[in-house]
Amino acid sequence: MDFKLSPVTMPTTVRPSTGVRPAASAGTEGVGGGFSGALKSALGSVSAAQNEASRLQKEVQMENPKVSLEETMVAIQKAQIGFQASLHVRNRMVQAYTDIMNMQV
Repeated sequence: MDFKLSPVTMPTTVRPSTGVRPAASAGTEGVGGGFSGALKSALGSVSAAQNEASRLQKEVQMENPKVSLEETMVAIQKAQIGFQASLHVRNRMVQAYTDIMNMQV
């Protein structure tokens, strides 16, 4: 059995060396969104947690009696854990990309 592989090139909007973010295509925004939708949702929630922690921190600094220090510290820790988790996911994705690019065909 002979398998023929056609050469595949990445579009210029996806190449990491160009520094350009990939354009959103109509095929990736389906019913469930798949992996990209889940990743976008997770990054959005991490960003929201960081914004909330920042807001609470400012309120504590302005000595707002309605905001407790404990609530602020918990929000900061949640934001930090979310950021670290997203950083680990990014590192794993970069490692997987590097492994795939180093495979010999």
